[in-house]
Amino acid sequence: MSPDNVFQTIGRSGVVPVISLDSAESALPLADALLEAGLPLVEITFRTAAAAEAIGRICRHRPELLVGAGTVLTAANVQAAADAGARFAVAPGLNPAVVARARQAGLPFVPGVCTPSEIEHAVTLDCKVLKFFPAQALGGLATIRAVAGPYQHLGLRLIPTGGVNLTNLESYLAADVVLAVGGTWLAKRDDLAEGRWALVRDRCRQAVEIVAKVRGLQSPAAKL
Repeated sequence: MSPDNVFQTIGRSGVVPVISLDSAESALPLADALLEAGLPLVEITFRTAAAAEAIGRICRHRPELLVGAGTVLTAANVQAAADAGARFAVAPGLNPAVVARARQAGLPFVPGVCTPSEIEHAVTLDCKVLKFFPAQALGGLATIRAVAGPYQHLGLRLIPTGGVNLTNLESYLAADVVLAVGGTWLAKRDDLAEGRWALVRDRCRQAVEIVAKVRGLQSPAAKL
C-alpha cells in the first residue's frame, strides 16, 4: 500500500486506536473487536516486548486491518515493524535517522512534533503527516491552530494524540488541519488484560459514530 493510500485510510477512519499489548495472545481478539466496530486500523506500540509478534499475528490473520507500529524510536524498531508486516509507523518525536530508515524500508512514517521548529524540520524531511503530541497537555486545539497555521498551505496534516477522548473528539475532528486523532482511550491495558473485548468494541463504535457525524459519512451501524 502506497503512503498516499495509507494516509487516505487513516483520514477516512478519523481515529487511530493506539494500543500497548502485553501479550500477543490478545492481538486477534483486539483485531476482531476493531473490525466489528467498523474501525479497520490499529497502531500497536513498541512499548512492550509483545509488539512485533502482535503486529505479525494481525497482519497474517486479519489482513483487512491496516496495522501500524507506534513508539518507533530506533532504526531497529523500524526494521522489526517492517519485518512483522506493519504498513505505517509512528513516533512521539522527530529523529531524522529514524525517518530515513523508515523511508529506506518503504514504511510511511509519522514523526511527532509540538513546536514550529519541529514542524519545519519535519517538512524539510518531506514529512507532511505529523503526530502532535501530547496534544491536550500542550493546549489542545487552540495550540494546534496557532502552531500549524503558518504551515497548513504546505499540505500539513496532524494526528493529535494524548488527552483526546469521547468528550473532545468531535472538536478535534472538526479542525481542517486534523487528519485523524490517536485514540489511546479506546483499549486500556487493564481492559486488554481482562479480555473486555465488548467494551473495547463499544468504545470504538462510539468513536466511529462521532467521525461519521462530523464528516457527514454514513456510519457502519446505519448500513446494517
